[in-house]
Amino acid sequence: MPVSEAMISGMFDLNRAGEEGLAAQLTSQLRGLIASGRIGKGQALPSSRRLASDLGVSRNTVTYAFEQLAAEGYLETSHGRRPAVTVDGGEHIESAGGAASRVRSAKPRLSPWASKLSQMDWPMSYLAPLRPLRPGHGDFREFPNEVWARCLRRSAVRAGRRELGPINRPRLREALAHYLATSRGVRATADQIMILPSAQAALTLIAATLITPGDDVWVEDPGYPGAAAAFRASGARVIGVGLDQQGMQRMSGTAAPTLIFMTPSHQHPTGRLMSLARRTEFLNASRPGKTWIVEDDYDGEFHYDSRPVPALQGLDAHGRVFYVGTFSKAMMSDIRLGYLVVPPAMVATLEVAQRHIGLMAASHIQEALAEFIADGHFLAHVRRMRRIYHARRDHLVDGLQRHLGELLSVEVPAGGIQLVARFKRSRADRAAVKRLVEAGVETRALSSLSLGRPRDQGLLLGFAAWRESEISAAVRTMESCF
Repeated sequence: MPVSEAMISGMFDLNRAGEEGLAAQLTSQLRGLIASGRIGKGQALPSSRRLASDLGVSRNTVTYAFEQLAAEGYLETSHGRRPAVTVDGGEHIESAGGAASRVRSAKPRLSPWASKLSQMDWPMSYLAPLRPLRPGHGDFREFPNEVWARCLRRSAVRAGRRELGPINRPRLREALAHYLATSRGVRATADQIMILPSAQAALTLIAATLITPGDDVWVEDPGYPGAAAAFRASGARVIGVGLDQQGMQRMSGTAAPTLIFMTPSHQHPTGRLMSLARRTEFLNASRPGKTWIVEDDYDGEFHYDSRPVPALQGLDAHGRVFYVGTFSKAMMSDIRLGYLVVPPAMVATLEVAQRHIGLMAASHIQEALAEFIADGHFLAHVRRMRRIYHARRDHLVDGLQRHLGELLSVEVPAGGIQLVARFKRSRADRAAVKRLVEAGVETRALSSLSLGRPRDQGLLLGFAAWRESEISAAVRTMESCF
């Protein structure tokens, strides 16, 4: 039954003090009246002039609502005629709601990789506010924020004068090429360096360009879960390779894989250093263009007991090694920048792939970081944090040995930001981690980093992000829990 113009005008309740504008309120309320069937199909609405007068709003406000709902298919408008409702709201909304309900209740069809995501203990499932002794983090409280803020401000001011240039900014590539050559022994020109949102993004890019579903990929076991996740997502058959005191072992008598992922300078999670003989063995066994090596140097800036060992990439004379690094450990996690040193033969392919996948980093942050490095702030910060983290490592080792020496055997790393403590007697490390987390100490179970059957039960403990007083309190909590 048609509704009078006066009745339609009385159906609206506009809040002039609300945060939502009057035009948006009118549009939403009129849409709801039509969808609920209170204003039926074929009903002519008041003219924009009449409704604006009745509601005490501008005519433009009403015109906006009519035009928006006409675009959505609720109204029909034509010059010289009042808008008319074009849908039967009751039936329309019921059928749409029923369809929406069916969609929500239907189980989505996922890829084999996505269907297994919930079974992976990576990323860490209890990412609450950062608490001692969560591994994988540096101390953002010690970062020179004022210096970094000045670099960001200058980069933002210059942004309007910069040309829309390469997505991998030349100043940062050049600064990185010089830094990596002098500090890590990396041999690369600036155009071999790609700037990415994270080290994980670098692994994703490598997997997308090198892996064909079914290819074999060797990873360390135990090792970094993010690498296995990236390669599995591309359909690789990920094979865990055990460790000895020299790091990742060579698998003899098996066909060479498409890719080998390793952390030779500071094995994740054990902190072991791969010997020169083992590095040479892997390089000699790889075939240029057939078997690639991905070297992840995730915290290579921090060495305490000896001079840093040059990167594996610097020993490669045939372009077989991809070198991955990140600024999130040396600076702070919010920087969210990583980098990838690409073998010369793969540069063009990966630059195109980078654009296709969309793994680009903000240019103003790249420019700010280039200035931060070129002016010496980055190296000064790393040198300072190296001394601080060294002391914190020793403090944690001493505390664990004094308070939990009968229970835990500590493997003291030569560098890095975390260490492994193994249980001397049989104990379920995942249950232990759950208990510690509930008590306020965050650790990671060593067994959760294994691909196959865990060889060891233990804890991965971070020390870099925590002051000595915080480390002492965490060790006391661990002692009380055990």
